[in-house]
Amino acid sequence: MLVDLTSDQEFFRQTTAKFLESQVPIDAVRALRDDPAGFQPDFWRRGAELGWASLLVTEEFGGGTISGGPLVDLTLIAHEFGQHAAPGPLVPVNVVASALSAAGTHADVLESLMSGESIASWAVAERATSVALDGVRLTVSVEGDALVLNGEKRPVESAAQASHLLVTGRSDSGLTQVLVPTQTAGITISPMGSVDLTRRFGAVRFDNVRLPLQAVVGEVGGAGPQVERQLQIAVVAHNAEAVGAMQSAFDMTVAWAFDRYSFGRPLASYQEIKHRFADMLSWLQASHAINDAAAVAFDAGAAESADLVSAAKAYIGDHSTELLHDCVQMHGGIGVTFEHDVHLYLRRVTINRALYGTPPEHRQRLAARLVAGAGKDAA
Repeated sequence: MLVDLTSDQEFFRQTTAKFLESQVPIDAVRALRDDPAGFQPDFWRRGAELGWASLLVTEEFGGGTISGGPLVDLTLIAHEFGQHAAPGPLVPVNVVASALSAAGTHADVLESLMSGESIASWAVAERATSVALDGVRLTVSVEGDALVLNGEKRPVESAAQASHLLVTGRSDSGLTQVLVPTQTAGITISPMGSVDLTRRFGAVRFDNVRLPLQAVVGEVGGAGPQVERQLQIAVVAHNAEAVGAMQSAFDMTVAWAFDRYSFGRPLASYQEIKHRFADMLSWLQASHAINDAAAVAFDAGAAESADLVSAAKAYIGDHSTELLHDCVQMHGGIGVTFEHDVHLYLRRVTINRALYGTPPEHRQRLAARLVAGAGKDAA
């Protein structure tokens, strides 16, 4: 983070960092490679007690922020998750919690999410669906006093571990969101592969899934603005994770370059290496800055927040993987071994790059808004 932190924010950040260092050191992260969930329930419950799942929830429902800027506060945790390659469904749980809080419904589920007793995930992505959300094909039909869901969502993080899914679908009047218990009849969850050692994803099929009307989060057909808000939250939090991973990888690579000697000189003394470090540092600092700006704009309700969020995702998505590949290369042969830590951060930024819209999709999203804005000005 490049924003000035208050003493409370810094304490919050340090508490999270110390907890992650003690509970999920890098060796523990590696040990989770074959764990079905990718994290231990007790670890997540204890993290929730630190406030990981309540920052985007209003005080009315038992939540609250550290600084008055809820998304900025969440990025503090996400940054530490990236720096430690930490496990846990941080982003989807917070997205669902924010949606339930905003709608003022399903208080019992929201309480269980904040306590860490259960987790929930956002089921929004579909095969070949763009980040503009105009390609959502899962249908939500109203039949009397019931809702009927048909379609598929993929990838859904921690789908097999979640007690509920916040499903974004399309009804006759527009986007609709429904809170669906994962044990509901007609739901099939199939595991998907992932390059991240601790992230688990699933493809979720909905075949005539019937739910009462009370399962709606918000209004039938009126979820568009809230879905946009959730998308921005998810992107900024994932960006913060990616920047944290970039920072850790960069720091360890600089240390390696000064410790490793070639032809009697440290690697860091060679001009070409210096130039590459200069490029990497500029990418890293710019990534910090643009995502901080996006988080601050979102919390302030600024009109340009959507543009900043997309610009940040496009920039960080491209430069995070480029920086990490440079880090791997500069480590030489040891950098491509499983025993070295650098690949853990490469895995994290690679998966984050693909979620909630790729850099090209966000550039298209940004361009479409600029064109629309220019058209309004011309009119």
